[in-house]
Amino acid sequence: MTRHLRARLTAHCHDDSGVAAHGVAIYTLSDPRDLRAVRYVGQSAVPRRRLGQHLGAARLWLPDRTPWWVKSPRQRPLYEWIRELFQDEGRLPMMVVRAWVDASQARGAERAHIYEFLQQQLPLLNFESELLRRQLLLI
Repeated sequence: MTRHLRARLTAHCHDDSGVAAHGVAIYTLSDPRDLRAVRYVGQSAVPRRRLGQHLGAARLWLPDRTPWWVKSPRQRPLYEWIRELFQDEGRLPMMVVRAWVDASQARGAERAHIYEFLQQQLPLLNFESELLRRQLLLI
């Protein structure tokens, strides 16, 4: 299973930033059938490896649907979603790199992308999206 997933990583990681890869990538995860329906925003210096970490954390080889092994309950929805995708004809999430930023700007850039997608009313699975959603309502 691990070899099968690793072989598919390159096809599921796309850089749409339009700039040379340098610093920290701000990326999104989406269902490959609809890349505009972003479900998660993250950051990584090595996006392809991070996608592999997401897939590994989802433990796609386990039969149980609920990811009980994920220590933080706030992160379970992301891994439940990844498992649901995989159970639907072996689909994997598509990672799209949206921007490359300096490490010192990564957290702010990630939050800005989360805000952008929340304003589009996308159902993000980031555990902080509910807090940011409330802040948007106050603005």
